[in-house]
Amino acid sequence: MTTAAASQSFPERASTLGPMLRSRTDEIEAAGSLPDDIVSAMQEVDLLRMWVPAAYDGPEVPAAEALDAMVELGRHDGAVAWCTMIANTTSLLAARLPADWARKLFGETTSIGAGFAQPRGEARVVDGGLRITGQWQWGSFTRHATAVAGGCRVVDGGDDAPRVPFVFFEPADVTWIDNWDVIGLRGTGSSDYTVTDAFVPDGRWVDFGRRPDLVVDRPLYHFSFYGLLAVGVAATVIGMADRAVDEFAVSVSDRVPQGSKRPLGDKPAVQTEAAKAEATVRSSLAFVHDVVGATWERAEAGLDMTDDHRRLLRLAAADAVQRCGDTVSRLYRAAGGEAVYRRTPIEKLFRDVNVATQHAMVSERFYETVGRIRLGIETDMRTL
Repeated sequence: MTTAAASQSFPERASTLGPMLRSRTDEIEAAGSLPDDIVSAMQEVDLLRMWVPAAYDGPEVPAAEALDAMVELGRHDGAVAWCTMIANTTSLLAARLPADWARKLFGETTSIGAGFAQPRGEARVVDGGLRITGQWQWGSFTRHATAVAGGCRVVDGGDDAPRVPFVFFEPADVTWIDNWDVIGLRGTGSSDYTVTDAFVPDGRWVDFGRRPDLVVDRPLYHFSFYGLLAVGVAATVIGMADRAVDEFAVSVSDRVPQGSKRPLGDKPAVQTEAAKAEATVRSSLAFVHDVVGATWERAEAGLDMTDDHRRLLRLAAADAVQRCGDTVSRLYRAAGGEAVYRRTPIEKLFRDVNVATQHAMVSERFYETVGRIRLGIETDMRTL
């Protein structure tokens, strides 16, 4: 890492890379994956290991600062921000892995973790570990990962066996299926991936079926994995929405639509959309920062999150994603016919954001879950 980069905050590092990322956004989308030199540039400034514990030579960046870095990357390229979110939320689990495996998987500056947490694999207990077969969707950034993870259910094991292990495979054991043919976030490489009878040694997993103990007891790791995953998704979407506000302002300021004698930006309805969009982006980010800050204060005191902290993290994340997604869609419509052309940045932002809104952690239906909790209705809290 250069001396200049080492002296920068992580949002500043993201901002420094921003112009290069923005200039190559078409290339990233066409490739369907991040180019190797872009990944290397991000590794050079540790943007893919922000949440690796300091105990394993990681930056261990405070939650809010890392999220601001993801917002900044989202302003430049949605796929880059998304992959950054995936790598960092996966690396959170280093604090719950046995120390020897955590250091092996995340201790190098080139380490990248990625995977899909839902238990789509079947695991059988064997001498020395697990044998696993399965297929997972949404394999964002896994082709670049040095450790590819996947959620599993143990179908053959005793009472002491892990219940729902999130296991880390060797990349050589993984096969990818080229089926990431989608409308947006094409550059994330989120294709399906499979393993067949792959051996995973003892301890190379975190058991989501039981509350995994902290091996590294630091404030950051008192956050729930799912909570930081959700606000990570929100950060990428907020960044994209913020970029859309800027692009909309440029697009309508002096463009005169057919059949009109004045710029589109002179219309009161268009001015109203611009104002509402900015308010939505700013208020969404403020809500996320509010709940992340409150949780951080509790974590610094050495206390675990309460159910209400978990609920509010998920509510802030889902609300940010859904409101910002709707905002970008409204800006796309208000920008007129020019917005349908691929030459306009708002066209790509519209497509990328409307893929991100489908993520299970922040989808529209999650309002029901947090609403039930707020109303005192019994609700399964395990996935919060």
